[in-house]
Amino acid sequence: MGLLSGKVAIVTGSGGGIGREEAIALAKEGAAVVVNDLGGTRDGSGASHNMADAVVEEIQKAGGTAVANYDSVATTAGGQGILKTALDAFGQVDVLVNNAGILRDKTLAKMTEAEWDIVVQVHLKGTFCVTQPVFNHMRERNQGGSIINTSSTSGLEGNFGQTNYGAAKAGIAGFTRCLALEGKKYNIRVNAIAPVALTRLTEDLGGFQDESLKTKMSPAHIAPLIVYLASDLSKDVTKKAFFVGGGKISEMRMVRTEGATKADGLWTPNEIANQIGTILG
Repeated sequence: MGLLSGKVAIVTGSGGGIGREEAIALAKEGAAVVVNDLGGTRDGSGASHNMADAVVEEIQKAGGTAVANYDSVATTAGGQGILKTALDAFGQVDVLVNNAGILRDKTLAKMTEAEWDIVVQVHLKGTFCVTQPVFNHMRERNQGGSIINTSSTSGLEGNFGQTNYGAAKAGIAGFTRCLALEGKKYNIRVNAIAPVALTRLTEDLGGFQDESLKTKMSPAHIAPLIVYLASDLSKDVTKKAFFVGGGKISEMRMVRTEGATKADGLWTPNEIANQIGTILG
């Protein structure tokens, strides 16, 4: 018996990279998996069944259970279609991993509206479009569940040339914190990860050219955290964001400093300047 025997998981964007490793790891622990992938390029263009089908075949050859889905996460119809695939094949959903994503990196000064819109649509709206029907299914089924969203250090810490991607990923972190509060009464856990790994999305970025680093930064290193968060081992863990990559796992937190207080509440700009060290902590 695996940690996830009897559970059904959806992993979006799991035709390659991090999502593929997540889907395979969940299946190895006994979950039936919906492998969702539009089959496009890393910038979101094109479509193909090949990527999702290949991962399904790999899982099945290893003795696991999986079906493919090719819907786009970026529309409500796509999100509903992904859920329908799971329900038609397995009758339930216990785990959702929102992993699908694209890149259109550009400095803000040079970014087009289309480059902004497509990245926000796939990442942030896509997380909404898939999560809403799955969350409602979990709520109505009343058996709890685990939703795992993919944020990024680009959104939580910042990264040059990724204002579109960083804004979407920061939005996903906020979405996670809010939905965790809504899900608590239904025993639906909602957490986020900020993964760092070498995939087709990151292979041409700086810092990933060293061969030893490529091994250390394998997307396979992300999957164990997903299995943990999907399983009953994490039954009390919700509203958290985890950095994961290169063998390291840590919690990423938004903190508020103790700050400074003025009795009458009416600060002047000069008073703020004098107290800025205390305010910043």
